[in-house]
Amino acid sequence: MIPGPVDMQDDGSRSPIGGAVTALRQARQDWRARHDAGRRPASFPARGAIQAAVELLSAALYPRRLGQFRGNEAEEDRFVAAKLLAAATVLEREVAAELGYWEAEARGGAFERDQAATIVRLFIAELGDIRALIDSDVEAAFLGDPAARSVDEILVCYPGAIASLHHRIAHRLYALGAPIAARMVSELANERTGVDIHPGATIGASFFIDHGTGVVIGETAIVGARVRLYQHVTLGARTPLADATPGPRDRFARHPIVEDDVVIYAGSTILRRVTIGAGAVVGGNVWLLEDVAPGARVCGRSPRVRGSPEEDHSHQPRVG
Repeated sequence: MIPGPVDMQDDGSRSPIGGAVTALRQARQDWRARHDAGRRPASFPARGAIQAAVELLSAALYPRRLGQFRGNEAEEDRFVAAKLLAAATVLEREVAAELGYWEAEARGGAFERDQAATIVRLFIAELGDIRALIDSDVEAAFLGDPAARSVDEILVCYPGAIASLHHRIAHRLYALGAPIAARMVSELANERTGVDIHPGATIGASFFIDHGTGVVIGETAIVGARVRLYQHVTLGARTPLADATPGPRDRFARHPIVEDDVVIYAGSTILRRVTIGAGAVVGGNVWLLEDVAPGARVCGRSPRVRGSPEEDHSHQPRVG
């Protein structure tokens, strides 16, 4: 039997579990006093339920490849409808829980009763467009990677495609007013692939992350069409000084803009609201804090080969 908070041991001292329970109760009370004023802590979307919803949506989007549907075409629509109904039911419950959490900050003090249903209905209505974007990402990967043998291999196996699928779902939930549910979707992808895309990031069609691991894309980043990133690329923001008060630009436009047809190679870090112009190429391991003109080529310090008569002493990226 687990001792209660005030259970005593034979020597008269409080049990370790009882002491821990008391300390944890105090920690909870302190936390809620600081952060949960007016909120209902019990109202919060469940991570497991969000994961189940993503699996159901994936099956509806790709019934044969991700849903393991094996029937004929006449039965396929019924399979998709069943998956969508189940996904919508789960999402509506979890979005309603999230809205309950935010009610303390909502103007008027409460959301309309059918707000969660409205969000989910609008989200479901956009699944055709979401599927088209994911298709474009998969096709971009197939065109960009000669090691790929089929588009199905990319959809099922490639970390970049898995991350893109999750982001397309998360971004719409985020835009429709369910940021916590959206962030849970993005973190599911992060766990599986090592790709961390904030659901607020805006990403155009035919997006390809090659290899994937370690890619980070921040909330206010804007990425154009046909952009390719390699592993360990960061589209991030600079950390403000401790005594600095961030202005509207620093808060709401703090990540890079990457225009159409840009390629960014492995290990490069691009920070602040800079613009990488259309068709530019950023080489590997570049640290970049300034705009890049369309069509430009950016490379870091060239490695020195021992015994070579030439040495490059430049420590700054070169733009050509």
